[in-house]
Amino acid sequence: MTAPFTLSDLPPWAFEKQDPAADADFYSEPRLVTHIDDGAIASLTAFYRRRLPPGGAVLDLMSSWVSHLPDDVAFGEVIGHGMNAEELAANPRLTRAFVQDLNADPTLPLADGALDAAMICVGAQYLQRPVEVMTELRRALKPGAPLIVSFSNRCFPTKAIAVWLRLDTQGQAALVGLYLEAAGFSGVETHVLADGRGCDPMVAIVGHA
Repeated sequence: MTAPFTLSDLPPWAFEKQDPAADADFYSEPRLVTHIDDGAIASLTAFYRRRLPPGGAVLDLMSSWVSHLPDDVAFGEVIGHGMNAEELAANPRLTRAFVQDLNADPTLPLADGALDAAMICVGAQYLQRPVEVMTELRRALKPGAPLIVSFSNRCFPTKAIAVWLRLDTQGQAALVGLYLEAAGFSGVETHVLADGRGCDPMVAIVGHA
């Protein structure tokens, strides 16, 4: 399947996973590795430098031990979320963090309008309730604040949703865009940060609360 399509076009099995076991079990062991290569990381960091507000409160949803934020930009607060407490504790950019299985409970423990920006890096492919999660993100973001959802061509295939594995890059970008629009984000944009010729491909979808 490729673009264009709508969420209603998705089959009943779209959000199923090959491995139905609890995500908490899968992520119980820390993985202190990067899931994209240096070139893709550099392209994402450069994009963050342009699009994230210095001094703001930002949320790195589905984070780990590294957030790919630019070293030369200071933020007022960097909140991390993930599935492994040890990974989050090893992330030097986080000012605080919480562990939560968003597929079991998409409700975020954040106040309305508390965030100046939010990011999901190489994690959208694992969300089984993506519109609910992104609706929560929109609630927690200030009006007009950006959500940046980025992805590459790597994933844990047994934990990625079935439809993600059936889509090409264009289709995956369209799917994320549909999530954002269904959650009430406006001005949705797709940016190809790296085309995959010199490094891992990197695509960012941006919506505004």
